[in-house]
Amino acid sequence: MTEWFYSLELFPQIYWGIALIASVVFIIIMALTFIGGDSDGLELETDAEIEADTGIGFQFITFKNLVGFFTIFGWSGIACIDSGLSKPLTVIISLGAGLLMMAIMAAMFYYMRKLSHSGTLDFKNAIGAVGEVYLTIGANRSSIGKAHVRIQGALRELEALTDAQTNLKSGTVIKVKDVTDNGILIVEQLNN
Repeated sequence: MTEWFYSLELFPQIYWGIALIASVVFIIIMALTFIGGDSDGLELETDAEIEADTGIGFQFITFKNLVGFFTIFGWSGIACIDSGLSKPLTVIISLGAGLLMMAIMAAMFYYMRKLSHSGTLDFKNAIGAVGEVYLTIGANRSSIGKAHVRIQGALRELEALTDAQTNLKSGTVIKVKDVTDNGILIVEQLNN
Protein backbone atom coordinates (compact mmCIF):
# COMPACT_ATOMS: atom_id res chain seq x y z
CA MET A 1 0.00 0.00 0.00
CA THR A 2 2.77 2.46 0.86
CA GLU A 3 4.61 1.62 -2.36
CA TRP A 4 1.49 2.46 -4.34
CA PHE A 5 1.00 5.73 -2.42
CA TYR A 6 4.61 6.89 -2.87
CA SER A 7 4.53 5.98 -6.56
CA LEU A 8 1.85 8.65 -7.11
CA GLU A 9 2.67 12.23 -8.02
CA LEU A 10 2.34 14.91 -5.31
CA PHE A 11 -1.06 16.21 -6.55
CA PRO A 12 -2.86 12.83 -6.31
CA GLN A 13 -1.06 12.08 -3.02
CA ILE A 14 -2.57 15.21 -1.47
CA TYR A 15 -6.07 14.26 -2.60
CA TRP A 16 -5.70 10.65 -1.45
CA GLY A 17 -4.34 11.79 1.93
CA ILE A 18 -7.20 14.23 2.46
CA ALA A 19 -9.83 11.70 1.32
CA LEU A 20 -8.55 8.85 3.50
CA ILE A 21 -8.05 10.89 6.67
CA ALA A 22 -11.40 12.68 6.32
CA SER A 23 -13.16 9.38 5.59
CA VAL A 24 -11.74 7.76 8.73
CA VAL A 25 -12.89 10.73 10.86
CA PHE A 26 -16.29 10.64 9.11
CA ILE A 27 -16.68 6.93 9.88
CA ILE A 28 -15.76 7.50 13.54
CA ILE A 29 -18.32 10.31 13.84
CA MET A 30 -21.00 8.15 12.21
CA ALA A 31 -20.18 5.20 14.48
CA LEU A 32 -20.38 7.42 17.57
CA THR A 33 -23.69 8.82 16.38
CA PHE A 34 -25.23 5.38 15.81
CA ILE A 35 -24.01 3.82 19.07
CA GLY A 36 -25.27 6.77 21.06
CA GLY A 37 -22.03 8.58 21.68
CA ASP A 38 -22.57 12.28 21.20
CA SER A 39 -19.98 13.75 18.88
CA ASP A 40 -21.10 17.29 19.70
CA GLY A 41 -18.13 17.46 22.04
CA LEU A 42 -15.98 17.53 18.91
CA GLU A 43 -17.41 20.90 17.90
CA LEU A 44 -14.98 23.76 17.46
CA GLU A 45 -14.83 26.50 20.09
CA THR A 46 -16.62 28.94 17.79
CA ASP A 47 -19.53 26.50 17.56
CA ALA A 48 -19.97 26.41 21.33
CA GLU A 49 -20.04 30.20 21.44
CA ILE A 50 -22.51 30.39 18.57
CA GLU A 51 -24.77 27.72 20.07
CA ALA A 52 -24.99 29.71 23.31
CA ASP A 53 -26.44 32.59 21.29
CA THR A 54 -29.94 31.47 20.37
CA GLY A 55 -30.12 34.17 17.70
CA ILE A 56 -27.97 32.20 15.25
CA GLY A 57 -29.49 29.00 14.01
CA PHE A 58 -27.71 28.32 10.71
CA GLN A 59 -24.07 27.32 11.23
CA PHE A 60 -21.97 26.80 8.13
CA ILE A 61 -18.55 26.16 9.70
CA THR A 62 -18.75 23.30 12.20
CA PHE A 63 -16.54 20.29 12.77
CA LYS A 64 -19.04 17.92 11.14
CA ASN A 65 -19.43 20.20 8.13
CA LEU A 66 -15.65 20.50 7.73
CA VAL A 67 -15.28 16.72 7.85
CA GLY A 68 -18.00 16.45 5.18
CA PHE A 69 -16.22 19.10 3.10
CA PHE A 70 -12.84 17.36 3.21
CA THR A 71 -14.35 13.93 2.57
CA ILE A 72 -16.20 15.05 -0.56
CA PHE A 73 -13.34 17.37 -1.58
CA GLY A 74 -10.88 14.46 -1.49
CA TRP A 75 -13.02 11.86 -3.21
CA SER A 76 -14.32 14.20 -5.92
CA GLY A 77 -10.72 15.31 -6.57
CA ILE A 78 -9.64 11.68 -6.94
CA ALA A 79 -12.52 11.08 -9.35
CA CYS A 80 -11.47 14.13 -11.40
CA ILE A 81 -7.82 12.99 -11.45
CA ASP A 82 -8.88 9.48 -12.54
CA SER A 83 -10.98 11.07 -15.31
CA GLY A 84 -7.91 12.88 -16.60
CA LEU A 85 -9.10 16.42 -15.88
CA SER A 86 -6.56 19.24 -15.53
CA LYS A 87 -5.28 20.27 -12.09
CA PRO A 88 -7.07 23.67 -12.03
CA LEU A 89 -10.37 22.07 -13.09
CA THR A 90 -9.90 19.30 -10.51
CA VAL A 91 -9.37 21.89 -7.74
CA ILE A 92 -12.41 23.93 -8.85
CA ILE A 93 -14.69 20.90 -9.06
CA SER A 94 -13.53 19.44 -5.74
CA LEU A 95 -13.89 22.82 -3.97
CA GLY A 96 -17.38 23.22 -5.41
CA ALA A 97 -18.39 19.70 -4.39
CA GLY A 98 -16.97 20.20 -0.88
CA LEU A 99 -18.75 23.54 -0.42
CA LEU A 100 -21.99 22.04 -1.71
CA MET A 101 -21.66 19.23 0.84
CA MET A 102 -21.06 21.77 3.63
CA ALA A 103 -24.16 23.73 2.60
CA ILE A 104 -26.29 20.57 2.48
CA MET A 105 -25.08 19.42 5.91
CA ALA A 106 -25.52 22.87 7.47
CA ALA A 107 -29.07 23.09 6.11
CA MET A 108 -29.84 19.56 7.25
CA PHE A 109 -28.68 20.19 10.84
CA TYR A 110 -30.43 23.59 10.88
CA TYR A 111 -33.78 22.09 9.91
CA MET A 112 -33.34 19.13 12.26
CA ARG A 113 -32.81 21.56 15.16
CA LYS A 114 -35.99 23.39 14.18
CA LEU A 115 -37.89 20.11 14.41
CA SER A 116 -36.94 19.57 18.03
CA HIS A 117 -38.79 21.37 20.78
CA SER A 118 -37.55 22.51 24.14
CA GLY A 119 -39.99 20.39 26.16
CA THR A 120 -40.70 23.36 28.40
CA LEU A 121 -44.30 23.41 29.59
CA ASP A 122 -45.99 26.73 28.79
CA PHE A 123 -48.93 27.00 31.17
CA LYS A 124 -50.56 29.71 29.00
CA ASN A 125 -51.29 26.92 26.49
CA ALA A 126 -53.74 25.50 29.03
CA ILE A 127 -56.13 28.45 28.75
CA GLY A 128 -59.35 27.23 27.17
CA ALA A 129 -58.50 23.56 27.74
CA VAL A 130 -61.13 21.23 29.15
CA GLY A 131 -60.23 18.78 31.89
CA GLU A 132 -61.41 16.97 34.97
CA VAL A 133 -60.93 17.66 38.68
CA TYR A 134 -58.71 15.04 40.31
CA LEU A 135 -58.50 16.40 43.88
CA THR A 136 -61.24 18.71 45.20
CA ILE A 137 -60.66 22.40 44.46
CA GLY A 138 -61.79 24.73 47.27
CA ALA A 139 -64.42 27.41 46.58
CA ASN A 140 -63.30 31.06 46.24
CA ARG A 141 -59.65 30.01 45.99
CA SER A 142 -59.77 28.65 49.56
CA SER A 143 -57.64 25.56 48.81
CA ILE A 144 -55.58 24.27 45.94
CA GLY A 145 -56.80 21.13 44.25
CA LYS A 146 -55.60 19.22 41.23
CA ALA A 147 -56.99 18.78 37.75
CA HIS A 148 -56.13 16.60 34.76
CA VAL A 149 -55.75 18.82 31.68
CA ARG A 150 -54.29 18.09 28.24
CA ILE A 151 -51.56 20.64 27.47
CA GLN A 152 -49.15 20.55 24.54
CA GLY A 153 -50.35 17.10 23.55
CA ALA A 154 -49.97 15.43 26.94
CA LEU A 155 -52.39 14.82 29.81
CA ARG A 156 -51.01 16.53 32.90
CA GLU A 157 -51.98 16.69 36.55
CA LEU A 158 -51.72 20.34 37.62
CA GLU A 159 -52.59 22.43 40.66
CA ALA A 160 -55.80 24.40 40.29
CA LEU A 161 -57.91 27.10 42.00
CA THR A 162 -61.46 28.27 41.30
CA ASP A 163 -63.49 31.44 41.80
CA ALA A 164 -66.71 29.37 42.02
CA GLN A 165 -68.91 29.72 45.12
CA THR A 166 -68.86 25.93 45.71
CA ASN A 167 -66.11 23.34 45.87
CA LEU A 168 -65.34 21.53 42.64
CA LYS A 169 -65.40 17.84 43.53
CA SER A 170 -63.39 15.03 41.98
CA GLY A 171 -64.75 14.08 38.56
CA THR A 172 -66.18 17.54 37.79
CA VAL A 173 -65.56 18.61 34.21
CA ILE A 174 -63.77 21.96 34.18
CA LYS A 175 -62.44 24.54 31.75
CA VAL A 176 -59.24 26.53 32.32
CA LYS A 177 -59.97 30.25 32.17
CA ASP A 178 -56.63 31.66 33.37
CA VAL A 179 -53.21 30.74 34.79
CA THR A 180 -51.40 32.48 37.64
CA ASP A 181 -47.82 33.70 37.30
CA ASN A 182 -46.55 30.66 39.22
CA GLY A 183 -48.43 28.15 37.01
CA ILE A 184 -51.58 27.41 39.01
CA LEU A 185 -54.65 26.97 36.84
CA ILE A 186 -57.77 29.07 37.47
CA VAL A 187 -60.69 26.85 36.45
CA GLU A 188 -64.46 26.96 36.27
CA GLN A 189 -67.05 24.22 36.08
CA LEU A 190 -68.01 23.48 32.50
CA ASN A 191 -71.75 23.85 32.08
CA ASN A 192 -73.21 21.25 29.76
